[in-house]
Amino acid sequence: MSGHLAVMNLTKTFPLTGKQRKLMPEAGAKIKALDKLSFNVGQGEVFGLLGPNGAGKTTTMRIIATLLKSDSGDVFVDGDSVKEYPFRIRRKIGFLSGDLKLEDFFTPAYLFDFFSSLRDVPKAQALKRREQLFERFGINEYAHKKFGALSSGMKQKVSFVVSITHDPKIIIFDEPTNGMDILAARTITEFLLELKKQGKTIILSTHIFSLAEKICDRVGFIINGKMLYSDSVRQTLDKRNLEEAFFLFYDQFRQLHAEAAE
Repeated sequence: MSGHLAVMNLTKTFPLTGKQRKLMPEAGAKIKALDKLSFNVGQGEVFGLLGPNGAGKTTTMRIIATLLKSDSGDVFVDGDSVKEYPFRIRRKIGFLSGDLKLEDFFTPAYLFDFFSSLRDVPKAQALKRREQLFERFGINEYAHKKFGALSSGMKQKVSFVVSITHDPKIIIFDEPTNGMDILAARTITEFLLELKKQGKTIILSTHIFSLAEKICDRVGFIINGKMLYSDSVRQTLDKRNLEEAFFLFYDQFRQLHAEAAE
């Protein structure tokens, strides 16, 4: 099962609103979300993308998932460019983001079946997978209730399973345990470990360092759209824990940035 992914020199800017320009007059009319960002994720590897809010993590993931176009640079999935073959790549990728807004009126069962059909999953196969995932994540009791009536944690679990209806070989998770209690978060963590054993290629963004330490093979620290550091978790943890390592690089970056501004 293939699943190699290469991010090459991604640059992305966004226009600032009038209010934002007043708050950040030094930024000009645009803000750079990604600045020649590059990294590789090997087949069957779990890569943790770590950084503060606004660092560029979600922008990077949306570009990989073909939901957003970069200004320059490219992403290659098994050698296919996301710019040239977006539909081909979407069949290989599952993407869970906080930006995923499921319609409140529909039920989890309907939403799962709908997204399965969009991805051309045969009905019998989709039904079997729905039964397995709903049982695993405790969704059966709520399968025919309106999505809008569910708790935030249950909504997140439904969004999680909807993102993998087609059993993709490359999965992108942006804060997958967000809004969950500790029991639901543990279920997600255990499932991520199973996906890892299955040889899935996973990109994981999380602010929970202990989760990244447990799940990831390699991590990258991204700040202001730049990759400051990337190495194996084992190597990173050789002398300090992951949180300490991150803040070491983060503090160094802030100091250099402050000195350059003087």
